[in-house]
Amino acid sequence: MTNAAHRLLWTIVALLLLAAGAVTLALTYGGKPDATVLSPALLDRWRQAAPWSILAAAVAGVLLALAGQRLLARELRQPGTALRGILSHPGRRPGRTRLPADVLAHALERDLTGGPGVRRARVVLTGAPPHPDVWISVDLAADTCGGAREHVDAAVRRFAVTAGCQPAHLDVTARIQPGRP
Repeated sequence: MTNAAHRLLWTIVALLLLAAGAVTLALTYGGKPDATVLSPALLDRWRQAAPWSILAAAVAGVLLALAGQRLLARELRQPGTALRGILSHPGRRPGRTRLPADVLAHALERDLTGGPGVRRARVVLTGAPPHPDVWISVDLAADTCGGAREHVDAAVRRFAVTAGCQPAHLDVTARIQPGRP
């Protein structure tokens, strides 16, 4: 997920929690001491389905807790830990090609900054060496953003061919730098 998708998801979760709290406060302090959240008919149906309703509520609670745990784990995951060690790729001929991951990341950064309007690029490799995750952050000039997408796509294709490994996950964050006055 992109940063914007994470922000949208957390905003939706926050609004749902805020709405639930507002409804609870309105019912509690609304001036009606006998106000109920659930209707009496719904409470009767809940009690009639006694063992299954409790089981369904428990399963829903566990699923909601697991979804929250996954959401929190994905949010706290940072691309800051670079791929350590050596990328190793067996060729068609006897032998292996070995490259330090830092060398590949710096080469991709140089390739990205060679494009028009790219002021700065940062690349982080994470994950397993045959199919690493590639995290790219690109700072673009405000006046030349037109061909940035094509330039990044071409640079990533060149990286995949050169390194001999296809990225399993590609996350590109582009920031547009304000123009000089």
